[in-house]
Amino acid sequence: MKTKKLIKRVVLWVSFFCGATNFLAPERSNAEVDHALYVELLEKYVQNGSVEYRGFKNEEAKLDRYLKILEETDTKKLSRDKQFAFYVNAYNGWTIKLILTGYPGIKSIKNLGSIFKTPWKKQIARIDGDIITLDQIEHDILRPGFKDPRVHFAVNCASKGCPPLRPEPYRADILEQQLDEMTRAFINDSQRNRLEGKTLYVSSIFKWFSEDFHDDVVGFFLKYAQGDLKKQLEESKGDIQVKYLDYDWSLNDK
Repeated sequence: MKTKKLIKRVVLWVSFFCGATNFLAPERSNAEVDHALYVELLEKYVQNGSVEYRGFKNEEAKLDRYLKILEETDTKKLSRDKQFAFYVNAYNGWTIKLILTGYPGIKSIKNLGSIFKTPWKKQIARIDGDIITLDQIEHDILRPGFKDPRVHFAVNCASKGCPPLRPEPYRADILEQQLDEMTRAFINDSQRNRLEGKTLYVSSIFKWFSEDFHDDVVGFFLKYAQGDLKKQLEESKGDIQVKYLDYDWSLNDK
């Protein structure tokens, strides 16, 4: 069973990177994804990081139509930045859809898993003619394919401990700005990360994906910290001890 899973993961990885060779092909760079339906839903039901799943439930048919658009998109025809945005939107959109399968009878996305399979290993996302998992989108495509640690502040796991869901789709033309804004907002949120004396308390995200941050949490914080936090980090840079906070898996429901 493990061998079959490994083979499938390798096939997905090879398929994605074979498509990556076409990133700069001029005839493919103008391909677009219509986010209009998703824009409407996010504007109505996402506010200050909280998600009104009841509203999404009432308009689930509209969400399904958007996910169908993603399903029918040939990702190989998208430019690199459009692919990055596509997979982040796909991850977040399919996560909402997953929550709706159990809503309102759940208090955490973890309630949708089982002893044998986490919710992130459920095959739910229809992309490029295949049905893949949220784990595959994040760990087989986004992280290895783009090698950008800011992805961790763009994908949303429907939990309060997670960086908040952005109330608009990710778009290639403003992708850098969006990724920077989400990363900076999370880093400087004292309810999620804080410096006390010379101890930097940070989200468990930085422990789980330490390699993505080059095992240098303080260095990453210095890049995006602002105001007093940045000043204090610079003053104590060589002596800071990092500790990881417990993750809040409760549903980010409004």
